[in-house]
Amino acid sequence: MRMDDGSRPTWSIGAVARQVGLPVKVVRHWSDAGVVAPVGRTAGGYRRYDTAGVARLHLARTLRDLGMGLGEIRAALDREDGLTEVAAAHIEALEAQIRRLRTRQAVLRTVTRRTTHEGLALMTRTAHMSPDERRELVHDFLTDALGDLDVPHFREGLLAAGADLPDDPTDEQVEAWLELGELVAGGELRAAMRRIAEYAARQGHGARDSAAADEMRALTDLWTARVRTAMRAGTAADSPAADRVVAEIVAAWLPSRANPEPAVTSDGAPARRLLHDQLTAATEPAVERFWQLLCVLGGRPAPAGIAGAGQWLTTALRANPAPGARDARLEALYTDDTDPWPGGVLDAFARVQDTVGTLVRATAPDRFGLPTPCEDWTVRDLLDHLVWENIIWGGLAQGTPPTDGHTDDHLGDDHIAAFETAAARARDAFRQPDLLDRSFGPAPGRRVVEQLLVELLVHGWDLATALGHGRDLVPDIARAALPVVRDIYGDLPRTAGGSIAPVQSTSEHAPALDQVAAFLGRRVPEGRPS
Repeated sequence: MRMDDGSRPTWSIGAVARQVGLPVKVVRHWSDAGVVAPVGRTAGGYRRYDTAGVARLHLARTLRDLGMGLGEIRAALDREDGLTEVAAAHIEALEAQIRRLRTRQAVLRTVTRRTTHEGLALMTRTAHMSPDERRELVHDFLTDALGDLDVPHFREGLLAAGADLPDDPTDEQVEAWLELGELVAGGELRAAMRRIAEYAARQGHGARDSAAADEMRALTDLWTARVRTAMRAGTAADSPAADRVVAEIVAAWLPSRANPEPAVTSDGAPARRLLHDQLTAATEPAVERFWQLLCVLGGRPAPAGIAGAGQWLTTALRANPAPGARDARLEALYTDDTDPWPGGVLDAFARVQDTVGTLVRATAPDRFGLPTPCEDWTVRDLLDHLVWENIIWGGLAQGTPPTDGHTDDHLGDDHIAAFETAAARARDAFRQPDLLDRSFGPAPGRRVVEQLLVELLVHGWDLATALGHGRDLVPDIARAALPVVRDIYGDLPRTAGGSIAPVQSTSEHAPALDQVAAFLGRRVPEGRPS
């Protein structure tokens, strides 16, 4: 460094290059290109740079590292407001780079969770769209999905929601946008949106005033709260117990403006059919997720999801299509006093319970994490359910059925002791004098025993399959069980909210218990059981 004639410090090109961290030839090139100008030359013709020049070179290097070209760098540095304006440009460029990096991070994070090669290509394309392109994607999707349906208010509401996408998204909004791109590209959302629009067109839904909207929200809060209470209590949507829940909800729905048929004023098949159709349209899971993502993108709180409660209620409406329908169906079955079980229902129950007990004792804790044929259940979940089933039906036989505890941990630290204790109590309860002929509502006691027999038989198959054991359990009882389960469960809806999955295929020559399991929605492994 040396002082020029004005007592300002100046540096040679080599010294400047070392300060800035650039090669001398780059500093020379940038000087020639006008990015920085020397303040003078030595007697030998060598360039000298002052403090302002060094500062320009530092900023120029930063802007270059951020991806700006030489022309853009020179233009930014030559603004009239000087270094303050250059610093602002630096900040702007840095923020743009941060946004790009955040988007790339979100894409990669999403890839690690759920995407394919095709999904990665889609996300890469959508991640780099401009705000206008993002809006156009959503608008084009909605326009295509709705087609020429006469639903102007429905259409306008969707398009207005889809227009509010952020220009400068947060991490959560970036991920929401990527998921929205996947959802829009898939076929499920398009079909679901079309079904909702078609329902709206059939009902002739027009603009709604604020009072109607408030009423709809209150009604939604009511039925979702009632359904969630039933779900927490373990009430199956396709059971007779669900009929009471349905009746309460229908009673609230009938006088509301949600009821599209004023002539339908009482609970019955027409009312339940109308409510079922309405809920089926309103609780599409793909559409619910679409709305939640739009809320995230618009910076609005996403509403609580109602799809799960909606699936429960639509299943309950299908299983109980009129008041008392499910009870009447079961009562007709209960009048048949034939005992189809080898040795009688009590002896068959004891044999099945012993067989399942052997499997429970053979289950080591290190197998608890294994998956089972019951969707989303591990071996530990299944063992817990086996204990709970003994508690429920044994308690019912004793006249003290549990009123809660469905979601409790019933295994504790000793799964074998838990099962054997609950099993012994159920067996003792079933051995009470005259238990088989005692009335439990419309059902005789033998049907209570039969219910637990079937539960243990089928879940014993689940456990044997999960553990890799022979699954052809008690063949003579399994053969007797096949017509029984077809009678009891044959007319139940095989829906997402129900207890039973759709029937699976299996050979008519398969062991009887494989056929029972397939009828109740299990996928039967290939090959005969050992």
